[in-house]
Amino acid sequence: MKHKQLRKLVERYKVTDGKGFRLKHHDPADTAGEIVDHQQSEAFLADGVQRLAAQQRLLYPQDQWGLLCLFQAMDAAGKDGTISHVMSGVNPQGVTVSSFKQPGPEDLAHDYLWRVARCLPPRGHIGIFNRSQYEEVLTVRIHPEVLARQHLPPALDGKKLWKHRLEDIANFEQYLARQGLVQLKFFLHLSKAEQKRRFLARLDTPDKNWKFSASDIAERGYWDAYQDAYEEAIASTATPHAPWFVVPADHKWFCRLVVVEAMVAALEDLDLKAPKLSDEEHARLAEARQKLEAEPD
Repeated sequence: MKHKQLRKLVERYKVTDGKGFRLKHHDPADTAGEIVDHQQSEAFLADGVQRLAAQQRLLYPQDQWGLLCLFQAMDAAGKDGTISHVMSGVNPQGVTVSSFKQPGPEDLAHDYLWRVARCLPPRGHIGIFNRSQYEEVLTVRIHPEVLARQHLPPALDGKKLWKHRLEDIANFEQYLARQGLVQLKFFLHLSKAEQKRRFLARLDTPDKNWKFSASDIAERGYWDAYQDAYEEAIASTATPHAPWFVVPADHKWFCRLVVVEAMVAALEDLDLKAPKLSDEEHARLAEARQKLEAEPD
């Protein structure tokens, strides 16, 4: 399969305009039919990881662009495994990984985007967000007790709260794009049936018991509410400068392939080049060479 075909594959799952978006139109078990199969996927993933590493080597030394990848999903969708596989070949010096769990006292003393802004990657780096600011319109929306801990003034806690938050997130992303931060937002789209299978596998496998929590079952009870919240979040914030990728996640091999190809395509579109040295810098290198060669062996 040629790289152009892989890029075309990724475009199937890219959402740049939320108008008319419906989550039900996206199949969590999709594997793109005859375009790629499981037997080929390991080789394609390895190639994608190598190409991503090559692009990172061009991104790291320059001081203009950065790349931020957000991962959102229901429990057991495979965020950790996807991040681990896709980023396995890159230089860790040029990567920052941030996980956003329950906010602590310092976080709650600030606006909800404060802790996210603190973790943005510097120019030349790839940033990975394992969960993100979108928790503020997902988990917080579904669990009012979490919102209560944010100490919002009563006058601001009204019917338009979620609409305003989605607008603020979209504006925040536009601001970041205008500062040279390329943003890719991945929703790993898992079916309820596959989540059940993975939960049972965790219970049946002693080495995986630690991955399971009773809270997982409690959150599963809000499945439909989460699907509605995800649908509205994606529809409200999908733009060309900060696209969503609704990635079928029932098959881990396919999910990982889509993610790595989306990242490679975004970096390739920047047309990154190796830094060019000035005449003065070349002269300094020549001087350094002369000094080294003059040293006695």
